[in-house]
Amino acid sequence: MNDPELLRVLQSIADSLGRLAPPVAPRTDLSGADAFVWHPEGWLEPVAAVSRVHISLLRGIDQSKQILLDNTRRFAKGFPANNALLWGARGTGKSSLVKAVHAQVNEGAADKLALIEIHREDLVTLPKLLGILRAQKRRCILFCDDLSFDAADASYKSLKAVLEGGIEGRPANVLFYATSNRRHLMPREMIDNERSTAINPSEAVEEKVSLSDRFGLWIGFHNCDQETFFAIIEGYVAALGIKIAQDQLRAEAVEWSMTRGARSGRVAWQFIQDLAGRLGHKLEL
Repeated sequence: MNDPELLRVLQSIADSLGRLAPPVAPRTDLSGADAFVWHPEGWLEPVAAVSRVHISLLRGIDQSKQILLDNTRRFAKGFPANNALLWGARGTGKSSLVKAVHAQVNEGAADKLALIEIHREDLVTLPKLLGILRAQKRRCILFCDDLSFDAADASYKSLKAVLEGGIEGRPANVLFYATSNRRHLMPREMIDNERSTAINPSEAVEEKVSLSDRFGLWIGFHNCDQETFFAIIEGYVAALGIKIAQDQLRAEAVEWSMTRGARSGRVAWQFIQDLAGRLGHKLEL
């Protein structure tokens, strides 16, 4: 293999085969699945099975559930709909609701919505993603979980332009849903610092908080009371077919919530996982 002429011939053959090979199709086809994850390199990864619970198991958020359902159904039918910001306490069902609503709206539908997750750190590539989706016929919900920004983060400007202010605007077949623990997507101390240090405090704060104003729907989530916590847990127990006396279930649930220092949908699900494991019961919702 040290013959220079032979190496030259082999390289020429390899180059010719490379030119004959069909180009690799960009992985941006939306027909293969109902959910995808966006990769900033420019492709969409299909998700065969989305991690979610049925919408009927989300308790204590009936009004929020109905608002998001109605908005999503209008969008699926081609009517005007709003971008939505789901904000509030940790573990209260914000991201679970987005995924459950997507599944509910798609159930039995002829033209199913695509759910596309974009990670917060990839928001700078959002214009590239929208350029791809603009050319598609399928209607899509872009979903960003745990959206927030710090003082040194300027990527919120990209999102602002995309949501409302850009020259192209949001494509008609795209809706944006985001979840956040913060109503204005940034810490309170960051807003207060802008007020105290800026030459024109009101303008400085306005620049930061105007992003949340671009969402037509603000849906708030709060920690649940004890009765709602019991309802969430008992809903899971019924759906999973776990056999346990109600008094024992509630006593153990109270003890679990006290050790966690909170009552929320996430804490309830963690308790159910522990309970099912101790009872030798598989989690199959």
